[in-house]
Amino acid sequence: MSKQITFTIDGETCKAEEGTYILDAARKNNKYIPTLCNLEGIPPKGACRMCTVKINGKLVTSCTTRVTDGMQIESEDPGLDDLRKSILEMLFVEGNHLCPSCEKSGSCELQALAYRYRMTVPRYPFFFPRRNIDSTHPKIIKDHNRCILCKRCIRAIKDQNGKSIFAFLNRGHHTKIYVDPDLADKLTDELADRAVEICPVGAIMKRGDGFKDPIGERKYDKQPIGSELEQQL
Repeated sequence: MSKQITFTIDGETCKAEEGTYILDAARKNNKYIPTLCNLEGIPPKGACRMCTVKINGKLVTSCTTRVTDGMQIESEDPGLDDLRKSILEMLFVEGNHLCPSCEKSGSCELQALAYRYRMTVPRYPFFFPRRNIDSTHPKIIKDHNRCILCKRCIRAIKDQNGKSIFAFLNRGHHTKIYVDPDLADKLTDELADRAVEICPVGAIMKRGDGFKDPIGERKYDKQPIGSELEQQL
């Protein structure tokens, strides 16, 4: 049986099994730490850095750092809020995120976090990159303009033989998500729906399903991101 340990998040005492990642331990204690790349049940990669917290003044990613007994974690802090806001601003200026015309608007985690951290005009210049929309696959559409390279699709979407349908292509600022055409041709409806579901933005969309949820009935129209945990406190 795993050992139960005690630690604090923003001064409040919490408990979890020894060796649990901080982000997972926070969830189990109804503490919200933002993230764009993490998925429960999938090994973490620390790609987005949104879950950064402080431990003894040191910045660490809570999705890849394991909680220890007596650990004192800071998550709600003006400096951390500004760091997370700056990450959001960089993600917005690096891509082409036109929220009013996006099918994922109202259900987009990037958009919801921008509202949470009151992002208005980014402090960085917009890149306005020229990126294509890959509509060559029978069940999904890949919009590279909206992609934030979080790796969720790469880590979570695999065929029945364990092969990854999505992968990184190129390096540096030319990096993008590649969709294996042969595996995408054999993609089931269930796996295509899962790919759309796990994408935090509108970078993966199901063919024929655009704008199926009316405004006012979308996920974050009903409640802000993170509130499902915060309301349980």
